[in-house]
Amino acid sequence: MGDDAGLSTVLFAMIAGAIRVSTPFLFVSLGECLTEKSGRINLGLEGTLVFGAMTGYAISYETGSPWLGVFVAGLAGTLFGAMHGYICKLPKVNDIAIGIAMMLFGTGLAFFFGKAYIQPAAPRLSSISLGDWSDNPQVRQALEVNPLFLIGIALAVLLWWGLKNTRLGLVIRTTGDSAPAALALGVNVDLVRFLTTSFGGFLAGVGGAFLSLYYPGSWTEGLSSGQGLMAVALVIFARWNPLACFGAALLFGAAGALGPALQSIGISRGYHFFNAAPYLMTLLIMIVSISPKRSLKGAPGELSITK
Repeated sequence: MGDDAGLSTVLFAMIAGAIRVSTPFLFVSLGECLTEKSGRINLGLEGTLVFGAMTGYAISYETGSPWLGVFVAGLAGTLFGAMHGYICKLPKVNDIAIGIAMMLFGTGLAFFFGKAYIQPAAPRLSSISLGDWSDNPQVRQALEVNPLFLIGIALAVLLWWGLKNTRLGLVIRTTGDSAPAALALGVNVDLVRFLTTSFGGFLAGVGGAFLSLYYPGSWTEGLSSGQGLMAVALVIFARWNPLACFGAALLFGAAGALGPALQSIGISRGYHFFNAAPYLMTLLIMIVSISPKRSLKGAPGELSITK
């Protein structure tokens, strides 16, 4: 009986943790998926995520409105995405190198301006209880979700449908698969990539605001722990499919929640090893993804990593 109770505790803790931890992964991966669908890679989303976390927290603290913080964090992310998009359209510029530079720039800027907001407590985002139907407190806790998680699900479905069934989606896919073909159809390739990179930055900024305003719910310089970079691996694992990005984000979230879930039932030995689960998963995904039989299958043809 005790083993069953412990197992259910771990299960519900992992469900709750997966929902919380997956949300930033979901937003960043959807933004990167859209960006890569247009034929560009943005490795700078780690810096955008961190800067979005700092900006959202600062705005929430100064104005008392966490949702305004989320919106401004998205705008800050848009600015970073636009910078990346503009620089990458210049001749003989490598988008991977620019992404690394933007990552360092974003994190450095966030650490510089965020020093004053490490101690103060900003108003946090509220949650929606989807488990009121249950008398089990573990179920109720597991189903405490933030509205951004639900927005992320809707956005994944919308992007999947839009890329597949709309003219705009066709333009983005054509631009990513073959720039000459897009140019022949009269598409402004640079503009499409600029806009998708900017919107990808917006989503990464929103994902960062979730980190600082909901879970973990504070601003510190070590807040992201590489989630922006892991999201790039997640997109490859999801084979550039927004719906698969949602599933992969939940998987990464569950891996990240494994350590705290085991600790909740008193298993503390190897705790730090279980905390490393998302990073080990990222490594395994990259190894599997670059196998000779599956190497970048489904990747847009214009990505620099396919050439």
